[in-house]
Amino acid sequence: MRSGEICCGPSGVAVGMPLCRPMGKGLWEVRTDLPGNRTARVLICLYQDHLVALHGFIKKTRATREADLALARKRQKELEQ
Repeated sequence: MRSGEICCGPSGVAVGMPLCRPMGKGLWEVRTDLPGNRTARVLICLYQDHLVALHGFIKKTRATREADLALARKRQKELEQ
């Protein structure tokens, strides 16, 4: 696996850009395009060998909003307590 990739599933398939990118501190952004020229994002983390979806949203701007990141980081922290 290269830097900036996350290992998904029992096959150990490495997924990176443009589908998945690291957001720092164990948080990852998974990207997908939706019908109607919309883009969705799901922020995930790896917890006890499981991928956990922390927050999903429809992307409306180029940058990921700080509020979306903060909510995902808060939920990630709650998992780890």
